[in-house]
Parts: sequence; structure tokens; C-alpha cells
Amino acid sequence: MTIEDRFWAAPHRTLVGLSLPVMLSLIVEPLAGIVDTAFVERLGAEHAAALGAATAVLSSVLWVFSFLGVGTQTRVAFSVGTRDQSDASHVVGLAIALSVLLGVGVAAVLWWVAEPLVRWMSPNVLVQESALVYLRIRLFGAPAGLVLVTCFGALRGRTDMRTPLRIAFGMSVANIVLDALLIFGAGPLPALGIAGAAWGTTISQLGAALMASYAVARTLGVEWPRSPRGAGQLLLVGRDMALRTGALLLFMLVATKAALSLGVEEGAAHQAIRQVWLLTAFALDAFAASSQSLVGTFMGAGRPDGARRVASVACSWGLGAGVALCLLLILFENAAVFLIVPASARSVFHPAWIVCALAQPLNALAFVTDGIHMGTADFAYLRNAMLVSTALGLALLATIVTSGVTSGVTSGGASGSLDDVWWATAVWIALRAVLGVIRIWPGVGRAPARVAT
Repeated sequence: MTIEDRFWAAPHRTLVGLSLPVMLSLIVEPLAGIVDTAFVERLGAEHAAALGAATAVLSSVLWVFSFLGVGTQTRVAFSVGTRDQSDASHVVGLAIALSVLLGVGVAAVLWWVAEPLVRWMSPNVLVQESALVYLRIRLFGAPAGLVLVTCFGALRGRTDMRTPLRIAFGMSVANIVLDALLIFGAGPLPALGIAGAAWGTTISQLGAALMASYAVARTLGVEWPRSPRGAGQLLLVGRDMALRTGALLLFMLVATKAALSLGVEEGAAHQAIRQVWLLTAFALDAFAASSQSLVGTFMGAGRPDGARRVASVACSWGLGAGVALCLLLILFENAAVFLIVPASARSVFHPAWIVCALAQPLNALAFVTDGIHMGTADFAYLRNAMLVSTALGLALLATIVTSGVTSGVTSGGASGSLDDVWWATAVWIALRAVLGVIRIWPGVGRAPARVAT
């Protein structure tokens, strides 16, 4: 039975069955990031803020190239719908080669501009020094990180959701063990501090990339590119998705900078909330990833009616999960404070945490509709929606920072300032959700699934 037949026979069971392994594989990495934060928090608020600054910079750059995974997943899903295995093998080989080349290039450029970047992120000298150490070590794993994203996209495109889960779980366990050994030292191993956290993540990422490459070669086959055939289409996707992802991460980067500009305590509290927000985002993204593969398969098979049915089921499940996450965050606030918030930052934590919790249903609709539009290859619309949303979000952040400066607010006296940053984030995500939904219902503009019917 094909995946299309399975979905029509049991749509909710099929979607959830695909989404649960994706959810687990997506959340284990940010869980490891939370462990990183918990370990580094013991080194002091400055080191926790440095971790937030460095990871924000690295994510902001590497996630621009997430089109490698997104484009590969959609192309492989279309190939499943059209039953064209050779096209999938060629696309995968081309995407892996591009991942290695782009990863090396990005690492070289970031190494060169790392110092001015960390100075821009924070005025605190200790934060700058620690962030620079962490960032430069992580750059050694940049090519592996892009290869991993590409391979996971290829596997999910053929609805193999369990292999990425196994690899991501192994990578995260290795990262946690290496953190414990390298940050604080053990036996003959010296205590490396924040550098140990960076080495733990880098080594585990390299191992995971090797495992994922082997899994793709074994299940899909990899046709190493002898010509640039197909590169133009992938790079066209890359143009739209790079602009979209760049706008997304620009907002997150500026939000982190806004929090850091308010003081070390606000920066540390923001890093803690940001890690949990990423965790919930990855959990909700499971429905988006499954929707992308199912929608792409239906569109490849010429079945837009199936794509619209996937959209309806996925949005229902995503919204329910968002409400559940909102309640969980409110209930477990004290546990989060105990685990990942430095004592000096707790006074500014609570209001921002509540805003983050209330935004979860909006996150769900934004992420799930993103996956649906990726499945229909509606990348230009995704780009434009993100640019509009980010323009509004950045304007709100600029107002917050300007008002804080002009009013003379300083660290320790701005209990409402950090939650203003998160209110701006909530407005940003709300507009993304609205624009995502109206592309499906009623289907504004040249919506692919509606036009094809």
C-alpha cells in the first residue's frame, strides 16, 4: 500500500504515525542544547549569555542554508509521487555535494568575521571572549551540520521518519556525555569550560553526519553529480528559502541582541527562554515535516485534493499540540527556573516566559502551514510572507530598544523590558500564522493546491 493510500484510509493515524518519530528526532537536539545551557549556566551568567550570543550567530547563518534539506525533502517526495527513483538519487547527490562546499565556505567567512560579530552582540567583554571561543570551535562542524540537514530531508522525503530519529538520538546522547566530560573535566581530561561544550557538540555532529550519509546511500542511493543538471532548480529554491530563513533568523538575532543590550541578566534569561522556545518549535515542526512529505507526494501524483486534506488534518493536530504546550510551559515554569535560569536573572524571567507560553498555538499554525507550502513548492510565497512579518517584528524591536535607551533603563531595573521583546516575537509569529492560513483557506493568490484543482 502506498503512502497516499495509507493516508486516505486513516488520515489521522497516518499523520500522527509519521509525526511522532519526527517530533522525537527534532526535539532531542534542542534538548541537548538545554543541557548545554544547564551545564554552562553553572559557569556563571556571563558564560550563559555568551552561549546564547554564539549560538544565535551560528544558527542565524547556518539555518539560511536549510533550503538544502527543505528542497531535497520536497523533491524526493515529488519523486515518490511520480515513482521516479533516479531523480531522487541525483538530487540527493547534488545536495550533499553543495552542503559540503557551502559548509566549508561559511566556516571560513565566519571565522574571519567572528570577532566583530560577537562585539556587536554584546558590550560585555567577558561575554565577547567566551562567545568567540565557542563560535570558532563550532565552525569545525559546519559542513557536517549542513550534510546532516540534507540527509534528514532526503530520508523524510520518502517518509522514512525513524532513521533520522535514531541518528539524532545518538548524536544528542553523545553530546550530553561529552559535555559532562569536557566542560568540567574528568580523570585525565582537563576542564575546558565553554570550549568543552563547543567541542562536545562539534564531535557528536560529525559522527551523526557520517551515519546519516551512510543511511541515505543505502536506502535511496546517491548519484554523485557529474554535471550541474538540476542545480539551477535547487538554487532557485535556495534563493527563496535563504531569503526567508535569513529574515527569520535576523529577527531572532536582533531579538537576542535586544535582550543582551538590556543587561547580562536579561541576556541570560532570554537564552533560557530561547532554548525552550526552540524545543517547542521543533516539536511543533514535526507536523510540518510530515505534512511537507505527504503534500509533496500527493502533488507529485497529481492529487491536490489529497494535499488539501493533509492540510486540514495537520492544522487541527498542530493547533491542539500548541494549546497543550502552552499549558505545559505555564505548569512547569518553576522547574525551568531551577534548571536553566541563573539566580541573578530570575527577576526578569517570569513575564517573558508567560508570553512565550501564550504564543505556542500561534507557533503551531505558523509552522504547520510552512510545511504545507513547502510541500507544494510554494517557496516564493513563503519568502514574501516572512519578509512582511519580519519587517513588522523588527520595527517593534527597534521601538523597544529605543524606548529602553531613552528612558535610561539599565540591567536590574527593567523587569518589563524582556517581556516586551517576547511580545514583539508573538506579534511576528501571529502575522506568519495568518499569512500561512489564508494561502490555504480560501487560497489567496496563485495557491498551488487550489489552482491545480
